[in-house]
Amino acid sequence: MQSMYDWTLYHVPEGINPEEHVIATYLIEKEPDVDVLNYAVSIAIEQSTGTWVPVPEETPALRQKHAGKVVGIYEIPHYEFELPSGIERRTFVINIAFPYVNFGAQIPMLLSTVIGNISMMGRLKLLDLHFPRSFVREFKGPKFGIPGIRKLLDIPKRPLLNNMIKPCTGFPPEVGAKLFREAAAGGVDIIKDDELLADASFNRLEDRVKLYMEAERQTFEETGERTLYTVNITDRADRVRDNAKRAIDAGANALMLNYLTAGISVLQGLAEDPEINVPILAHLDFAGVLYESPVSGMSSSLVLGKLPRLAGADIIVYPSPYAKFSFLRDRHLQIVQMLRAPFYDLSATFPMPGGGVHQGSVPRLMQDMGTDWIIGAGGAIHGHPMGPRAGGKAFQQAIDAVMAGIPLEQAAKENPELEAALKIWGTL
Repeated sequence: MQSMYDWTLYHVPEGINPEEHVIATYLIEKEPDVDVLNYAVSIAIEQSTGTWVPVPEETPALRQKHAGKVVGIYEIPHYEFELPSGIERRTFVINIAFPYVNFGAQIPMLLSTVIGNISMMGRLKLLDLHFPRSFVREFKGPKFGIPGIRKLLDIPKRPLLNNMIKPCTGFPPEVGAKLFREAAAGGVDIIKDDELLADASFNRLEDRVKLYMEAERQTFEETGERTLYTVNITDRADRVRDNAKRAIDAGANALMLNYLTAGISVLQGLAEDPEINVPILAHLDFAGVLYESPVSGMSSSLVLGKLPRLAGADIIVYPSPYAKFSFLRDRHLQIVQMLRAPFYDLSATFPMPGGGVHQGSVPRLMQDMGTDWIIGAGGAIHGHPMGPRAGGKAFQQAIDAVMAGIPLEQAAKENPELEAALKIWGTL
């Protein structure tokens, strides 16, 4: 009797060549009577060589070289001898190895393969991707990363301070330049456009860059400290590189891209372009569409961690778990791991938690991450009761206090800017 299973599509992990496959890890939930072996193979075939019925040219030889292989099926809890009565769903972690000859060293076809059509199969979530060194070798990763940005700013140890200019949009470049000048004079290391302002009719990219970089020059003469300005160049894919060149020609010393709406391969193209020799900040907007469901989509550690690092982001903005967005601390720490832990030869990317971060957030975030991270603050600087210069100073006072092991409440007694901030927003 012929088996109901094609056993050529089931392997132990050691039975595949690890340098020829990307291994995808999925979380799936199915009905109690599911045939999980057949279900796992159906995913592997759907995303590689086959379809819902056999086709003549899908030969055994073609399958051997190009089909996805099931290399792990693990149930949670791992039932062995019986299923509980009344169980409604069973939960599995499934590992599938995809030959990367199918899609090559590029992210769009990688994602089409590992979470393409199956993203519409209900309770199925892509948790992680394991890449072989031979695959990652084809990517350049961050051009600057943590060490390069620290070198540009000549700040070797402490957390960096980034400010998002507020209001988000609707103002002319002259207003933004004044806010830039005040924030930079307050000790802000990086100033970014809000994700909602790019090349608007009322605030043109080149006009803004020239005025902001003049403010940067003035601040440098006053303080001796440089400020990076990450100008938002987000646009249609065919215009982004031109926007980047225009910004750099106008004097920009860094760039920002809404990488998920513009396209992650657009980010990679910028990062690997030898003519674009400035750091790139990748903004998270649209990310929740991909990661927020607990049972479908992709994990936030992929969307906001491993993939943008692979594509070359020097800085990645993601939600702080202690502020205005709903985000688990566990996910925040996983993203930090994906961005900073060794990843073959790729440089580490700066994590930048943001979204309601204030001066009182600094001790908790430093407890989580140490010093290799960037504070992402908007309203806590521009909404400071003493103005944005004082808002920036209050953050630097908070950083200095934590670095020195001094409680913020004690440091506030000698720093009126920090005291004013804590009175409004408190501490975590």
